[in-house]
Amino acid sequence: MFIRKTKKKGVKLKAIICPRYGSPDVLQLREVEKPVPQEDEVLIKIQAASINSRDLHFLRAKPFFVRLAPGSLFHPKNPILGADFAGWIEAVGHKVRLFAPGDEVFGYLPSTTGRGTFAEYVCASERFLTLKPVTLSFEQAAAVPLTAMTALQGLRDKGNIQPGQKVLINGASGGVGTFAVQIAKVFGAEVTAVCSTRNLEMARSLGADHVIDYKKEDFTKKGQQYDLILAVNGNHPIKDYLRVLKPNGSYVVAGGSIRQLIQAESTNKHISNQQKIRILSLEQHRNDLLFIKELLEPGAIKPVIDDCYPLKDTPEAFRYFEKEHPKEKVVIDVWPPNC
Repeated sequence: MFIRKTKKKGVKLKAIICPRYGSPDVLQLREVEKPVPQEDEVLIKIQAASINSRDLHFLRAKPFFVRLAPGSLFHPKNPILGADFAGWIEAVGHKVRLFAPGDEVFGYLPSTTGRGTFAEYVCASERFLTLKPVTLSFEQAAAVPLTAMTALQGLRDKGNIQPGQKVLINGASGGVGTFAVQIAKVFGAEVTAVCSTRNLEMARSLGADHVIDYKKEDFTKKGQQYDLILAVNGNHPIKDYLRVLKPNGSYVVAGGSIRQLIQAESTNKHISNQQKIRILSLEQHRNDLLFIKELLEPGAIKPVIDDCYPLKDTPEAFRYFEKEHPKEKVVIDVWPPNC
């Protein structure tokens, strides 16, 4: 008797797919193949992820150069968005040495990996993760990696922050800003936080020594000068920042429009004094993630969560993130929620 052989189907998992650029309405919950880790990778069962501005850029294809990457003209090359994650390891490749099945981990995936975290599982190199702080829930841990590392590298690596310096954080609410205030205090700086009226008390609670309501005051016209300015929101002309920067101070661009980034790069070539303009491009260093973990466990810094959404409601989470500009992180609960 002839028996037809059928190809064995792989195990399915749920993921949020972005089939084309557009509004959050294009996002779809679908079943996809469960990934299999390579010899130097781990398989992570994702418990929680979080939304970052990076995800919105890939969804909307703004700025336009997002489309210029190979295979990205009409839709994201990787249809699964998401960078931050927290979960536990289900399997490891035979070359993995740092982790074992059952380990609770957190981290983030650079866009160059071609993988996303708005899914039930993801494979990742062990250099992109570390053990989850025991004092944090999965939701809290998922709210940390990309924004905290951006704040750390902006202040320490680009800004060369020193104890006793006067540091201004423009855009002190939101993911990067909330961590920047806390990390600057860890380094012993005197911190001025610039944010909206509704976020002033939160900035104070995170350790800011001074707060400025940008809706009522323009910090560039107050006459105060700073050793270091971290511009998470680059909503002032470069000349205004330089006016309130000390002669040997540093201005670090961690956000803003492409036009502002180009302006910063151009201005930096023509500064005659010792002022420095640095443009931050996040680099993946596992040691930085370990440093962040060491600050999280004793409570020296903490994540601030705005709201949690189940995986199926990821489109609604993006609508909220885009419209409301939440002062805290928006978390996606992939498995049963614990927020």
